[in-house]
Amino acid sequence: MAQVLEFKLPDLGEGLTEAEIVRWLVQVGDVVAVDQPVVEVETAKAMVEVPCPYGGVVTARFGEEGTELPVGAPLITVAVGAPASGGPEVPATGAEGSGNVLVGYGTSEAPARRRRIRSARPEPAASVTVAAPAPAAPVLPGVPAGKPDGPVPVISPLVRRLARENNLDLRELTGSGPEGLILRADVENALRGAAPRDRAAQLSPGSSAPSGSRRVPLKGVRGAVADKLSRSRREIPDATCWVDADATELMRARAAMNASGGPKISLLALLARICTAALARFPELNSTVDLAAREVVQFDHVHLGFAAQTERGLVVPVVRDAHARDAEGLTAEFARLTEVSRDGRLTPADLTGGTFTLNNYGVFGVDGSTPIINHPEAAMLGVGRIIPKPWVHEGELAVRQVVQLSLTFDHRVCDGGTAGGFLRYVADCVEQPAVLLRTL
Repeated sequence: MAQVLEFKLPDLGEGLTEAEIVRWLVQVGDVVAVDQPVVEVETAKAMVEVPCPYGGVVTARFGEEGTELPVGAPLITVAVGAPASGGPEVPATGAEGSGNVLVGYGTSEAPARRRRIRSARPEPAASVTVAAPAPAAPVLPGVPAGKPDGPVPVISPLVRRLARENNLDLRELTGSGPEGLILRADVENALRGAAPRDRAAQLSPGSSAPSGSRRVPLKGVRGAVADKLSRSRREIPDATCWVDADATELMRARAAMNASGGPKISLLALLARICTAALARFPELNSTVDLAAREVVQFDHVHLGFAAQTERGLVVPVVRDAHARDAEGLTAEFARLTEVSRDGRLTPADLTGGTFTLNNYGVFGVDGSTPIINHPEAAMLGVGRIIPKPWVHEGELAVRQVVQLSLTFDHRVCDGGTAGGFLRYVADCVEQPAVLLRTL
């Protein structure tokens, strides 16, 4: 006699309360092993695979791709001990479950191919016996319900989401990718060519928005960023100071390092080394404010966040213990986190716990900015583009590589003298890298 167990969407940690189903990894009738990933979901922080703590036969799935579910909502039901498609009975080894319902919170025998994610608050789902409901007819993401199913040559969940949010039927598109694969550009081109009445139909009833407008849901990464920036502006009395610096010697030092034949060193890594050295001299800026206790908490480690632009929006991955890494180690970690950011594979742990942020907005071709502090941190260093400019060097006018540096800081943790001292030290290291070597 098979026991049917219900597996609910687990607590994914870091205060996340909901997730969107991006892709089902199993079908009704599939046999699953304990801790096998069964669904890929997207939270406000990352895409993660969710493993099932039970082994058996999938009897039902709850929610189609594109559906947003709250934590604790049913995901699947699994019949433990049931025969699979007339085959031998599945052993009831998963009846108790692994107790591990988060990615990275599984048995020690879990395959190495799985992406491992640690949660701050692992919480096993409850086991209950329920009647297995009949499986619902599948609905293709990006395809309105009620239309006959058909193969849609699209792989990217981002493309499916874009089509779904704009009420676009993917089956009506001709993909420009290999073997007719529908790309994001195909969807965007279709949306640009949509009639104004079609776009206006997406507006809610009674909306006063003009014809041709469309509404973009403020959710996922964009929604999380909006919430965090709003909170930062509400809670943090920030101030910004800035200075121009001659980066010619820093660029020469980097060129010399990269000409030595060893691993290439990134400019971001050198700036990170300067940041960690500056924070060691001005620890007030490597801190956070505990409002409840009315205390400033200064950290003895530097978990350095850096801004990265991706298709999912702006994210801030965190380099753990940046103060303990050399330029080569920082370069490698920046490269790794940038790659997984672009692939949408950042874990919640990759995106939280930062104590200071380095924002290189110069990659966008701009000189300066007054960024909003990454709450609950106390400061952010901004770096503009490095370009040739007239500069007085050793008493003479010359063309030098000049960069604008800006520091936005929480005025509760320090006054302008400390902030100015930090920024001046950073500028001195940029202008004369030997300053950094003397203080290490």
